[in-house]
Amino acid sequence: MPIARSRFLAIAVAVFVGLGLAWWAATGLEWVKPIFLPSPGSVATQIAKLAADGTLWLDLRASMYRISIGFLLASALSIPIGVLIGSFRSWEAAIEPLVDFIRYMPVVAFVPLSILWAGTGDTQKFLIIFIGTFFQQVLMIMDNVKRVPADFIGLGRTLGLPDRKILTRIVVPSALPGIWDTLRISLGWAWTWLVLAELVAATSGLGYRITVAQRYFQTNP
Repeated sequence: MPIARSRFLAIAVAVFVGLGLAWWAATGLEWVKPIFLPSPGSVATQIAKLAADGTLWLDLRASMYRISIGFLLASALSIPIGVLIGSFRSWEAAIEPLVDFIRYMPVVAFVPLSILWAGTGDTQKFLIIFIGTFFQQVLMIMDNVKRVPADFIGLGRTLGLPDRKILTRIVVPSALPGIWDTLRISLGWAWTWLVLAELVAATSGLGYRITVAQRYFQTNP
């Protein structure tokens, strides 16, 4: 049932405010020990401290660089491949079964192989992010293309358009909103794989900083 945008925003803000108040109450009234759940104030203080000494910005820059390269490489390859296998059965038969098989493999299993293939530098981080997003993107983009109404394609054939123009003038523009949603969703996955990538021989990055805090049980700033 549709609601006004102002009401939608009010509900969304109220949920965040409610969670924040619950967090503040749980820590302020000592329902939870600080070592398990630090207070909002102590978290904000620690973030400010990391920002002031430059650590936060160095980690953020390193992570943004890694995720940008890995995600852009995956997207640049997955979009044309997904469009092709969604449009032509011969391409689908050649590529889709292999991609579908690989996407069920846990990305964690590729970490040792990625070290052998690319070492422990940033290239290994790019590779983990690529593996974690590329195969999912290909199949989701294929589905986006297959949802283009057959009537649109039939109209193009009636007008005598060749396959290339049907692809570029009808299929891709019609599938573009779905492709954009696919990229938006898979970008969230890429951040997950970034943390995994920065577990291995990293000396900077948000994932590395989280790992250090976990290793030394630094949950209470």
